[in-house]
Amino acid sequence: MLQDLLLTDEEKGIKEEVRKFVKGEVPSDLLKKMDRDEITYPREFVEALGRRNLLGLRFPREYGGRGLNWTGEIAALEEIGVLGMALGCAFSMPSIVGEALDTFGSEDLKERFLRPMLRGELVSAEALTEPRGGSDFFGATTMAKLEGDHFTVKGQKRFVVAASGADFFVVYCRTDPEGKPHQRISLILIEADREGVEAKHLYNLLGTRGGGTGRLIFRDVKVPASNLIGELNQGAVIFNSMMVPERLTSAGGALGLARAALEVATRYTNRRYAFGRKIRDYQAVSFKVADSITMLDAARAITHGAGRAVDERLPSARRLVSEAKKFATDMCWEVCNQAMRMVGGIGYTNVFPIEKMVRDARLSQIWTGTNEIMSLLIQHEYYKELLNDPNPPRMSEEDAEEAHLEDEKVYEDDEMWTKGW
Repeated sequence: MLQDLLLTDEEKGIKEEVRKFVKGEVPSDLLKKMDRDEITYPREFVEALGRRNLLGLRFPREYGGRGLNWTGEIAALEEIGVLGMALGCAFSMPSIVGEALDTFGSEDLKERFLRPMLRGELVSAEALTEPRGGSDFFGATTMAKLEGDHFTVKGQKRFVVAASGADFFVVYCRTDPEGKPHQRISLILIEADREGVEAKHLYNLLGTRGGGTGRLIFRDVKVPASNLIGELNQGAVIFNSMMVPERLTSAGGALGLARAALEVATRYTNRRYAFGRKIRDYQAVSFKVADSITMLDAARAITHGAGRAVDERLPSARRLVSEAKKFATDMCWEVCNQAMRMVGGIGYTNVFPIEKMVRDARLSQIWTGTNEIMSLLIQHEYYKELLNDPNPPRMSEEDAEEAHLEDEKVYEDDEMWTKGW
C-alpha cells in the first residue's frame, strides 16, 4: 500500500501492532452493541488500549507515551479507524486532551491526569461547543470566575464526546468578560464527580453511537485554581494547538473507515454475479473501485504530509492540517457512498456494515470544525503564504504575449468612468 512507502520501520511496526489488536481483541459484538446504544461508553476498549501502551503515542515515554511522531500515530489511527468513528474517537481523545496537558499543563496536572489517562485508567473529554455557539468558539458564554484559590464555573457545553463516561473534562471558559474574543478564554480541567457537574442529555445520533455524546451543565462548580491549564486567558493559544490533533485524528480515522468500506465492497464485487459475470467485470462497478482507491491514496498522502509538516514545524502546517481534515473526510464520505452503490440494495440493509459506515462518515465532515471552516482556513493561509513569500517563484503572468499592456489589466473601477453611469 502507499501507506508503507510513507512509513519508517518503527512506524510500520506500530501499524502492525495496532492491526493485530484490532483484528484479534475487538469483538464485533462491541460495535453492534454500541450502534444499538446498548453501550453508553466503551471504557473497556480504552482500558485495553492503555494496557498495551497504545494511547497517546506521540507523548514522552516519561508520562507513558511512546515518543512517536505524527506519521506513526496516523498509521495507528488508520487501523483503529476501520472500527468506526466512535471507537476512533475514543482512541484519539487522549491525543487531543493530552496535547493541552503535555504542552501547557503543570507538572502536577501531568502526574494526576496525563499519566493515568495514557494508562487507560482515566477517560478524558473535551468541552468546546455551546448550545448557541457552533463554530463561534470565541463567543463562548460558559463563565469561570476566579475567587481566591478557586474558580466558580457556570454554563453549558454540548456535543461533548464521553459526556457520559469521562472522568474529567477540559473546558473552555470565559474568564475575562470584557476582554477581546481571543484574549478572554481559559482552559480549565474539571473532574466529572465535582458537585454541580451534570451530563444532562445524551444525544440520539444518526451514527457514531456508543460514545456517550451529550450535553454538560456546570452549576456553580468550584474548581481549584491549580486546575487551570496554561495561563489565565491563554485559551486561544491552547485552542489553536489542540486543533492540530483534533483535525489530524479526524483525517487519520477517516482513512481507516473509508478503507474498510472499500474492502467490503470490493470483495463483494468479486463474488457477486449478474448476467452471468462477476460484477467487477463491468466498468460501471470496477471504475468505482479505481476512483475510490485513488481518492484514498491521495488522502493518505496529504494526511501523512500534514503530519510531517507539524512534526517539522513548517509554516504551512496550519493549512496542510486543514486540507487533510477536509480532503480525507470528504473522501471518506464519497468512498462509503460509492461502496453502497457497488453493493446495491443489500448495502442499504444491516446485512452489511456499509450503511453504518455511511452514517459514521457524515459526522467526520462536521465535527472538529466543519469542512466549510476548513475551506476558510485553507484559503486564508494560502493567500498569506503566496502574497508574503520572500522568495516567490517565477511570475508566470509575465509569460503572456501581451503582458506589457498594463492598461488592459483593470483591477478596480476607474472613477472617471463609473461616475458617468
